[in-house]
Amino acid sequence: MTLQEQIRANRFRSAIVVFGFVLLLLVLAAVIGFAFDISLGVIAIVGAVLYGIFALVRSRSMVSRLTGAQEVAPEAVRPLRRLVENVSIAAGLAVTPEVRIVEDAAPNAFAAGLRPETSYVGVTTGLLATMPQRELEAVLAHEISHIRNRDTYLMTMALVFAGVIALIADIGFRSIAYGGRSRRGGVIVLVLALVGFLLAPYAALLLRLSLSRRREFLADAGAAEMLNDPEAMALALRRLERDSTTIKYADASTAHLWVESPTDHLESDRRGVLALSSLFNTHPPIQSRIEALEEAGGFRLPEQLPSDEPFGVEHGLVDA
Repeated sequence: MTLQEQIRANRFRSAIVVFGFVLLLLVLAAVIGFAFDISLGVIAIVGAVLYGIFALVRSRSMVSRLTGAQEVAPEAVRPLRRLVENVSIAAGLAVTPEVRIVEDAAPNAFAAGLRPETSYVGVTTGLLATMPQRELEAVLAHEISHIRNRDTYLMTMALVFAGVIALIADIGFRSIAYGGRSRRGGVIVLVLALVGFLLAPYAALLLRLSLSRRREFLADAGAAEMLNDPEAMALALRRLERDSTTIKYADASTAHLWVESPTDHLESDRRGVLALSSLFNTHPPIQSRIEALEEAGGFRLPEQLPSDEPFGVEHGLVDA
């Protein structure tokens, strides 16, 4: 199966998952209406829709706030901007995404935006201080692949849906906490409703994760195809794997946006819960991603990583 065929198949699976979000949302509203009052269920769904529209409209600034990404003048990061332009041309994008900087020592990057024309790429200062040009270009190509494949749109939608579902579940909890009584079925219906409100956010999380894991493999493959250099992407992933710096903005709600999950290093310190937490990882293991690139490119990574000067240091974007 070609890369384009995989992308089309993944879009079809994504449509099914988005339908799952909508169905879960309607089921929650119906539970509220059945357990308490129809009017309360209608109020919940209308409020959720209004909240969702507001969140989508404000999604660019919302993601920037959660990740700490700062807008910078193009001339202040001209060498980095040039790399993004080159990769965008290779990807066939009509508009070069904006570049934003995250002041953080951990090497990482992400892409956000509902449409390619309004998307941006966020890069940490740690990535600029760690990656040589070849590997940095591969990371940028990975993020541009997400934009080209409309992954950023779907992942933003998933983020908003998860928030809306949490909101409706909270309405249900508050209805119970403030003396709400079931219209029919008594305690049994109330207990079932409570269980539903407890499980709904986790169901939304699993739906969101099902969107993100497969997309990382496809974005890695897209970067390799774009640059005709799968080894560069594998080297970048190996360098990320060996860096133990924990990003300050390790927010679980945006973990799926980054090239490497910022919560992985946090979880690695909690050995007793690793088996359970692995079920909720937003990314496949880095080693699996490297092996997929090695198999596709017919190479094996050397043990020693290149010692080339980091791009940000070379071009004066960060201090040595």
